[in-house]
Amino acid sequence: MAKVLVAYFSATGTTARVAKTLADAAGADLHEVAPARPYSSADLNWNDRASRSSVEMRDESCRPELAGDDVDLSGYDVIFVGFPVWWYVEPRIVDSFLEAHDFSGKTVVPFATSGGSGLGKAPERMQQLVPDATVRGGRRLSAGASAAELASWVRELGL
Repeated sequence: MAKVLVAYFSATGTTARVAKTLADAAGADLHEVAPARPYSSADLNWNDRASRSSVEMRDESCRPELAGDDVDLSGYDVIFVGFPVWWYVEPRIVDSFLEAHDFSGKTVVPFATSGGSGLGKAPERMQQLVPDATVRGGRRLSAGASAAELASWVRELGL
């Protein structure tokens, strides 16, 4: 049986709620990917080109600093990586997390919360960041995803 971790970044709490439900449904451990400097509501204002999130997302090389990211991935076979969709991909803080750890031989399953946007190119981008892992296609999940829905998805994945 695969050992599973659900790692997630949540700016407003939505992805955190879904990640906790997914971890329960998958019998997985849970790890929060947190920025060293939390995002304020002004930072998240995507209508403001000068907001922190807008500036980060325009810069492909931006890697926000992680806060106390001491998770050891060596004992995990499957790692779900959750995030809100920003500009049709994963936020740069997720890139920081991916590049900070050794994902060799792991299966990575992205999941995202969004009001309507899909994962976009996030799985492909993530595969480039963790080339020695297998990144699955993943899924966009609604904020109200139920434990039964998530358990069914985990079963469908056949992990």
